[in-house]
Amino acid sequence: MEIALPGGDRHAHTDGVIPLLPVADMDDEHLVDALASAPRRSTAHRELLRRGRSAVPAIQAGLGHAEEDVREQCCRLLDQLLVEEALDGLVAMLNDLSPKVRVAALHALACERCKQDACRPSEAAVLPPATRLLRGDPDAHVRAMAVELVASFAHSRQEAVEALIEAREHDPSPTVRKKAGWYAPGGVIHRRTAPRAGRATRRRAARSGMPSD
Repeated sequence: MEIALPGGDRHAHTDGVIPLLPVADMDDEHLVDALASAPRRSTAHRELLRRGRSAVPAIQAGLGHAEEDVREQCCRLLDQLLVEEALDGLVAMLNDLSPKVRVAALHALACERCKQDACRPSEAAVLPPATRLLRGDPDAHVRAMAVELVASFAHSRQEAVEALIEAREHDPSPTVRKKAGWYAPGGVIHRRTAPRAGRATRRRAARSGMPSD
């Protein structure tokens, strides 16, 4: 049986039944289906990680699965198995109806693995949806994770700085306000992640008694 998903996506199932095979004997697609089963989820996750990049096409397809647990787990898997061709799919998951899927997608896009070589998400692709989530997502966990993705542009884009300051000052959640304060200008993480030239300028300003930024 095939289940049609919103937007025309389809995900194949065999009568909705996950084969009761050892996970090592399952193909990649059935392993992705097994992520929907709480008793088999962790084992299926580990096996997909073990298979590495060969399993990425099935994991990418799992981003369109009907079960939110599967979509979340596929985002988590791509966090560790990210390839350039998976970036667009992860960005699209920022619009998922499930808060935990949005959190997982934000984490995968914000993590250090995503910030290298071809797997670095482009500012144009991720900064607008990340700032939108930070400013208006109804779920505080989503907003807290959006802080990290927005902050990855805090040393290069003024709109990222403005969104972080706004969250630090006005977010209804004290947890989000505190986290945004770490990443906003003057915060401990913002200072720690500043480009070397910026840190040197601030040290010179401190020695001379003049203000820096």
